[in-house]
Amino acid sequence: MSLRLLFEVLAPHGSRSRLSVLIFHRVRPRIDPLFPSEPDAAAFEAQLRWVKGWFNVMPLPDAVAALRDGTLPARPLCITFDDGYADNATLALPILRKLGLHATFFIATGYLNGGRMWNDTIIEAVRRAAGPRLDLAGIGLGELAIGSDEERRGAIVALLRQLKYLPKAERRSKAQAVADAVGTALPNDLMMTDRQLRELQAGGMTIGAHTVTHPILAGLGDAEAHAEIAEGKRALEGLTGKPVTLFAYPNGKPGRDYTATHVGMVREIGFEAAVSTAEGAASAGGDLHQIPRFTPWDKTRWRYGLRLARNARHGRLAAV
Repeated sequence: MSLRLLFEVLAPHGSRSRLSVLIFHRVRPRIDPLFPSEPDAAAFEAQLRWVKGWFNVMPLPDAVAALRDGTLPARPLCITFDDGYADNATLALPILRKLGLHATFFIATGYLNGGRMWNDTIIEAVRRAAGPRLDLAGIGLGELAIGSDEERRGAIVALLRQLKYLPKAERRSKAQAVADAVGTALPNDLMMTDRQLRELQAGGMTIGAHTVTHPILAGLGDAEAHAEIAEGKRALEGLTGKPVTLFAYPNGKPGRDYTATHVGMVREIGFEAAVSTAEGAASAGGDLHQIPRFTPWDKTRWRYGLRLARNARHGRLAAV
C-alpha cells in the first residue's frame, strides 16, 4: 500500500477524517551540530515535498472551519510554526511559496525586533562557552562537560530541564546568570522583526498568537495569564491590521502547561481555535481550542511517513 493510500484510509473525506497538524520552530541554513534533528533548508523542503505528495495541505483557518462542519477533505494536513524566529521568514517562507503551501505562524510578540527567548539565551551561551567544562556552581547549576558537541547538547538539555518550570522571573534571571558566567556577546537577531512578520502575511500566510513572553500559563496567576494571552493578540492585530483568531499554548502540554481555565480564557478573549503540543490527529466533534500537533523527526521518506501514519491513527482532540 502506498503512503498516500494509507493516509486516505486513515483520514477519509468528511466527518470521519482526521486532521494532522505539523509543528515546526526553526529552519536552519545548515545542520546545527547541537540540534541535528532540526531541519535545515534542504531537509525542510524535502519534508514538505513528501507531505505535499501524501496530504491535502490546507490553511489552518480552513481546516478549523471544516472540522467544525464535519467537511474535512481526505488526507488533510496543516503546517504550523511556533515562537517567531527570523528564519521562518528568511528560509521557510520562500520554500513554502515555491511549493505553493500555506502555514500558520504563532508569534510571541515580546521577542520581536531583537528579543531573545530564555531558552535561546541558554543555548547560545553554552554554544559560545570555552570548554571543556562550564562551571555554573556559583549560580546553583553545577558543573557541566562541554568538550564535544554531544556534551554541549547534553549540557543544554540539562539546563533547560532545570529551568523550564521555574517561575517566569526566576527562569529569566537564571538564564541571564548563565550568559553572564560565559561572558560573551549573544545574538540579538534570532527573532523576527515587524517587517518580517508583515512579509509572512503578505506572502499569504496566517499569523496566530502565542502570548507576549511565552510563559508556562499554568505557572501564572489568572490575571497575568489572561493579560499574556489578550495582549499578544492585541499586539498582532495592531501589526497586521487583521483579526487574529488562532492561538498556540506555550509549551503546550495539556494539564501540565495549561489548564481548563486557560482554555476558557482563550475562548473568552475571542480565539476561534487553539493548538497544543499533545500528539494525535484532530477529529470532528471535540474541543477546537485544544487541537493536537505532531513533529516527526525521521530523516528518510518512508520513516517520516510511517511516523505520521502512526500519529494519524489516533483521531482525537487533546483535552485537559
